[in-house]
Amino acid sequence: MNALTDIQIINDSEGKPAFVVIPYAQYVAQKMEPDLIPHEVVSRIVDGATPIRAWREHLNLTQEEVAKRMGISQPAFAQQETVANPRKATREKIAAAFGITANQLEL
Repeated sequence: MNALTDIQIINDSEGKPAFVVIPYAQYVAQKMEPDLIPHEVVSRIVDGATPIRAWREHLNLTQEEVAKRMGISQPAFAQQETVANPRKATREKIAAAFGITANQLEL
């Protein structure tokens, strides 16, 4: 994989990061490893969050937004978010709502 110095950050008009450009080879390598978990997610899990909550917060989604994507109520999703190891079918539905793989929600 290429060194982090190969990454280019493009800022918006306010000087805030808006885009990240990575070398194509690095992009392809990441696509071949779809089950990678970002450091921020792992840190939240280590701090005590469930994988579902850690991913939701990492993706800057509200419980209501995720529930709407899943076609369930916010309280129903909130209950699922507290489960440390949900059933496979539940993991798959939540992963689809997040745009990640179900394996990324496993402990």
